[in-house]
Amino acid sequence: MQLEAAGGDVKDLLAELEQGQESKRDGDNEPPAAGTADQPEKPRGHGRKRLPRTLTRERIEYELSETERECPHCAEPMKRIGEEVSERLEYVPASLKVVEEVRAKYACSCGGALKTAPKPEQPIEKGLAGATLLAQVAVSKYADHCPLHRQEVIFRRHGAELSRKTMCGWMQQTADLLAPLYERLKARTLAS
Repeated sequence: MQLEAAGGDVKDLLAELEQGQESKRDGDNEPPAAGTADQPEKPRGHGRKRLPRTLTRERIEYELSETERECPHCAEPMKRIGEEVSERLEYVPASLKVVEEVRAKYACSCGGALKTAPKPEQPIEKGLAGATLLAQVAVSKYADHCPLHRQEVIFRRHGAELSRKTMCGWMQQTADLLAPLYERLKARTLAS
């Protein structure tokens, strides 16, 4: 009913679609290149930019039920003629996770030996923060200009109580760890 009011007959539309699909299968009709006499080049508008293809995409399909796919006039099943695709940008917030490092311990029944499996060296020995958390705090503080008191609130929203005093200590220890790299970069820069 709505298609007829818009000036098109449903049967004609389906026939055109089927004919277009057959010609594509045959390979006879190649679409003309953009900007030719048959198809003028579309002017660039000031509309919304397309979302980058590099972003992770999740496709959700919505289908009509079997009864909704029946024609209200003739009760025949309708054919799928295409789809409408729209995009929505969603934010997946950062999250914290706890990594449990379990070190196996072995002992001899005679009581003469006790051994514990080693674990990889950490940036801050016996510290709570892993390398990724230290990097996040440093980048947020120095690159994104987010002070430690704001980060304290952000981490609290994620369920972790990290005081700014603790994070300040982490930044000092991180600076000490990165001092040799800084000195090397400084020497190379001055040498050039």
